[in-house]
Amino acid sequence: MNDPGTERSDVSGEGFSLRTTRADEDAFTATLEALVSDGVAAGIAAKDPTLWGAEAEAEAAQRLAWVSLPQTSRPLVDEVALLGVELRQRGVFNVVLCGMGGSSLAPEVICGAAGVPLTVLDSSDPDFVRAALEDRLAETVVVVSSKSGGTVETDSQRRAFEKAFTDADIDPADRIVVVTDPGSPLEASAREAGYRVFLADPEVGGRYSALTAFGLVPSGLAGADISMLLDSAERIRPDLEQDSVDNPALRLGALLGTANHAGVDKLVLVDAGSSYPGLGDWVEQLVAESTGKDGKGILPVVVPGTDVPDVAPSRPDEVLATFGPDDLLGSHPPVSGWGVCLDGDLGGQLLLWEYATAVAGRVLGINPFDQPDVESAKVASRELLDGGGATPEPVFTDGPVTVYATDGLLPDGTATVADAVAALLGHVDEGHGYLAVQAYLDRHRDAALAGARDALAARTGRPVTFGWGPRFLHSTGQYHKGGPATGVYLQVTGDPEADLAVPDRPFTFQEFLTAQAVGDAQVLADRGRPVLRLHVAGPTHLDVVRAALA
Repeated sequence: MNDPGTERSDVSGEGFSLRTTRADEDAFTATLEALVSDGVAAGIAAKDPTLWGAEAEAEAAQRLAWVSLPQTSRPLVDEVALLGVELRQRGVFNVVLCGMGGSSLAPEVICGAAGVPLTVLDSSDPDFVRAALEDRLAETVVVVSSKSGGTVETDSQRRAFEKAFTDADIDPADRIVVVTDPGSPLEASAREAGYRVFLADPEVGGRYSALTAFGLVPSGLAGADISMLLDSAERIRPDLEQDSVDNPALRLGALLGTANHAGVDKLVLVDAGSSYPGLGDWVEQLVAESTGKDGKGILPVVVPGTDVPDVAPSRPDEVLATFGPDDLLGSHPPVSGWGVCLDGDLGGQLLLWEYATAVAGRVLGINPFDQPDVESAKVASRELLDGGGATPEPVFTDGPVTVYATDGLLPDGTATVADAVAALLGHVDEGHGYLAVQAYLDRHRDAALAGARDALAARTGRPVTFGWGPRFLHSTGQYHKGGPATGVYLQVTGDPEADLAVPDRPFTFQEFLTAQAVGDAQVLADRGRPVLRLHVAGPTHLDVVRAALA
């Protein structure tokens, strides 16, 4: 084995560059050369479903159409442009996207990179939903995106907008655009209602759908240049399809898989001066949901800057991954010796990460296209909404905060929020553990709470992730339940300023959001994961929680 970080190499091509550091050159080279000799890159390009083993073959056979999207998505460019012109001629400029996970994260980063406004409604928080409903409704078009057509969050949001449009004497058929898979229940109901419908390729999984209608329709309507995005993805395709040690996707996938086998199973994602700072959130979902299963996985840790814990300093079980032109591997060499710097156009980055994630799945020996543990939290939430399941009892109340915890987590006599947090942190394994903070709140109004990530990472000396509920359930939620049992979980919930009814449903948005938090906690507890939930009596009391987390 070589000294950590001493092995460095560069590869570059049309519109991209990649540089890596490897702690174990022999292991990395062996993995990379095996991928080349097995024809993995060309096999992915040819949509070979056998690359991930017999158990994954049936799923993979229906999930590989993303490799040709830079070409097959071309017809969307003109279709979306024509619709955009039509909407603007009618004075409709405000684009709202109702979608979760793969249906929302790609448009968010695409529009952020393009500098065009897009309201992403990926929450069940009633205050968050209400803010979108009250923002320029007369100028609003709503894109409703759901691959399955049955996503409850998205269905609830659609119902709320239908009512708002109708109450304002606006025909919803003039303002709602639907993106879904052919044959979904949403397609049928949308066509019956007279909505404009875009159909996505059913052989592309949600987290690989950035270059399908799910990524392109809302982004194009918002004003992003989706033609240029496809161009940049097409430019990198030849490099990704070649069975060569210089293939950037094989190198990245080999690095992630080899490091993981060595116990370096966290992936720190940091922006290094890129023009698309939201990329980390998209990569987080792609990697966590694709690899976190069968007790294995790569945990992405998205950090807000360079001089923060997990970068300065990093941890022995973390790969440092940066995107952008700055040389962070030189200025912040990873303690583990494993690191990668990527730079290039956004479309190329998206396709590169998709290829590399599929490659890493082969190295890890898992199916990168399924998500077997995501449904468990949905089932638990539905049971609670239907009146089934056990309603949790609080352990104690400390001022405006009500505290819930899994059995045995808190020592007898614990009576303060600060002590409860300290008890949870005491369960973080010092060698391979991590803390996941999950905030079921308004992610715009309550954005300051995300600052707790850095404080907790410094306090624990371990990786800390921060996710907004319920959107993380469609992302890292798979890893939490299917990946290594090394996490502890801190939920933050709260009463809203005011609840909001879901039209024609027997529950409100707040009831649904609470059921999602409680349901996920139940599933985590059933799998032996420690969970602490802090429930605040309104948004003005969040400072109490922030103080306890500092």
